[in-house]
Amino acid sequence: MSALPSQVTFAAVRPSGALVSRVDPIAHADYYLRLTEAGGFEWVQEPDAATAFPSMRDATRMAMRLPSGQRAFSVPAEHH
Repeated sequence: MSALPSQVTFAAVRPSGALVSRVDPIAHADYYLRLTEAGGFEWVQEPDAATAFPSMRDATRMAMRLPSGQRAFSVPAEHH
């Protein structure tokens, strides 16, 4: 018997997509990246209002392209 759950179990809980997130060091609050229609970006507090990227790779790539003062990272998107 395997110590690991079956692949069916993992497939059932696997999130689809990813978000770009940052933590405000003063407020200790999580913020999520939303891309604007004008080509800019803004930070929102609700993950549902953020721009979802198709993969962790794409979200990480976007996080690395942000200005250094906006240090961010990718996190899996959780769909409810």
